Amino acid sequence: MKRVLCILLFAAVLLFFQKSAFVVNKLDVFAQTTEENLIKLESEIKVYEAEIAKLKSQAATLSNQVAQYDAQIRLTSLKISETEEKILLLGGRIDQLEVSLNSLTNAFASRVVQTYKMSRLNEPLLFLISSTDLSDAVSSYHYLQRIQEADRDLLIRLEKAQLTYKEERVDQEELQGQLEDQKSVLGAQKAAKANLLTLTRNDEKKYQSLLAVARSEFEAIQAIIAGKGVEETVGHVTEGAKIASVISGPSCNSSGEHVHFIVREGDTTYNPFSYLKPGVDFENCSGSSCGSGDGDSFSPSGSWEWPIYPKIKFSQGYGSTWAVAHTWVGSIYQFHNGIDIDSLSSSDLKAVKSGTLYRGSYVGYNGCNLRYVRVDHDDSNLDTLYLHINY
Repeated sequence: MKRVLCILLFAAVLLFFQKSAFVVNKLDVFAQTTEENLIKLESEIKVYEAEIAKLKSQAATLSNQVAQYDAQIRLTSLKISETEEKILLLGGRIDQLEVSLNSLTNAFASRVVQTYKMSRLNEPLLFLISSTDLSDAVSSYHYLQRIQEADRDLLIRLEKAQLTYKEERVDQEELQGQLEDQKSVLGAQKAAKANLLTLTRNDEKKYQSLLAVARSEFEAIQAIIAGKGVEETVGHVTEGAKIASVISGPSCNSSGEHVHFIVREGDTTYNPFSYLKPGVDFENCSGSSCGSGDGDSFSPSGSWEWPIYPKIKFSQGYGSTWAVAHTWVGSIYQFHNGIDIDSLSSSDLKAVKSGTLYRGSYVGYNGCNLRYVRVDHDDSNLDTLYLHINY
């Protein structure tokens, strides 16, 4: 009787592993299909990456810029599909792991009690004393050992499945975050293309005019930072004193009303947000539209008062900005050496620290005269520059 029970229990163990193998085989077929899709997507992604690199090396024309937007939009769409396939593949594995975890846990919980009881009844010495058939005793004990070995293997598989499940849950969350970021980028790229076509009205001359303004501004700012501007000393100013006013509307080397604010030491510029005080009321217009949430980070963390009165309109940050990545200015420069801000309440411009005030200008492209003021700070080697202003 004991031998029959052992055989039945061992057969149940084998049946469980056979069912598990069947489910795993179905999962393998699903995974193979998904992985084939991923390989195809990776191949298409490489094609569009090469296409974008080729377009960037060609002449800066409106049609070329639009073609770049189209290629970037297609590339981002492919990356979204790739991430979705990865999530699908991972989701299939996670679902199977949940089923396996439940099955393994239930199977182990039910059999461990049974095998424990049988092992107590079938201890070698007791088994030999109580058994009338030595061959039957040896066979029963052999089956029991096989069952216990299967249970130990089951426990190891359960522990590994639990660990894998936790790891892949984390991977799934990371992929979901990556997917949301990619969708945000896609929206920004579509908005940037639409904005370009609106500004230029699909006119090559208007596009070249935009490029000329951006190029003129960049060259003038670089020259001013290098000390090539013509300056005159005004005198000492205190912190918060009015030093100039912001030009209303576009100017010859600015596409719109703003102050280009620079923090400098020698030829080196620093992120103004490291010095400006947080907590100011602002509107972030540095992305695809005001308040879109896809633009540059507005992250002041210093102690200086702001050079303009709030509410602040923030249109471009420091460094590798959204505009550099998504608009035509990326063909002019790759690094923004200040921040672009404007006041929604006043045109007055203030000194952020006390120091010596200089008024300067630089005549650049097409005779455009870029005016600026500079304050050489009393308490450090830093100075601040304020561009696109009147004095």
